[in-house]
This record gives sequence, C-alpha cells and structure tokens, in this order.
Amino acid sequence: MIGKIKALYISAIGFVETWLKDIVLLGLRFQLANVFFSSGLAKWNGFFVPNPDNYDLFLYEFFCPEEIRPGALLLCDPQTLEYQEGSLTVSLIENAALMAGVMEIILPLLLFVGLFSRFSALALIGMTAFIQLAVFPEWSHWVNPASWWVAVGAAILVSGPGRFSFDKVLGLEKK
Repeated sequence: MIGKIKALYISAIGFVETWLKDIVLLGLRFQLANVFFSSGLAKWNGFFVPNPDNYDLFLYEFFCPEEIRPGALLLCDPQTLEYQEGSLTVSLIENAALMAGVMEIILPLLLFVGLFSRFSALALIGMTAFIQLAVFPEWSHWVNPASWWVAVGAAILVSGPGRFSFDKVLGLEKK
C-alpha cells in the first residue's frame, strides 16, 4: 500500500515537473516583466523620447523628497532640499533616470521572450535591491512589493526560463 502511494506521488511530481513547471516559469517571467515594463513605459513619451517628469521623479521623489525617509539615499542639501544647479550629482541622477527607463523596457522584453532570462532576472533583482535599500528602505515596501519581485526573479534565476523560451531554443539552457 505504501509502495503504491509512493509510486503515485512520484508519478504526479514527474508530471508536474515535466509539463506544469514550464507553464509556471512562463507565467513567472510574464509576471515580473509586466511590473517593470509598465514602470518603464511611464518613463517615456514615445520612442526614444524620455518623459521629463521622470527626471523630477528621480531628483525629488527618490533622492530629495519633501518628507525625508530615514535610511534613504539623500542626494540634495538636507537643509534646503535643493540641488546645486549643473552639479555632477544632478547629471548622475538624470543619467540614472534615463538608464532605468531603458533597462525597464529592455530587461522585461528579454524576459517576455525568454532570451538571456537568468541575466534579466538577476538585473531586475539588482534594481529591486537598489530601490529597496536606497529609495524606500521601509519594511512595508520590502514586504509588499519588493519581496515578491525578488522571489519571482530568484525563481527564474535558479530554475531558468523553461522550455517556452528562446534560451531553450538557442541552446542557452542545458536542460
């Protein structure tokens, strides 16, 4: 009796690993890609036309908010909450805003099609870690949504993109 239960269990797990795992990994890729792609689209006013509000978001909401978040990276003068015009800091933040907008489009597209999926997942985990540690270092942001983004990214990083991916078609995945 125990042998039959064990064999049934092993058979069911084999089915899940053979068929459902790839569907789940496809769903996870789409889930993570959608979050970052939606954010990325908001940073553009058309093809290769950055949204200028994106710079203000990075300059004043992320790195110089009116209400300073304890532990967050503050890049402006804490007394005046202003930047020195034309400073290297402003230039770096504007470049970071542009780069984030580009990466939030490219990395999710790679995940959608399953190309360089593990690299894309790792890069999005890195972006999430930066957001969590430098921009929103509150426990509530970690619990929801950051921990979910990291968990989904980690599952893709560890398991790979699955059979429904260009990584598999091009032989970039061993299995």
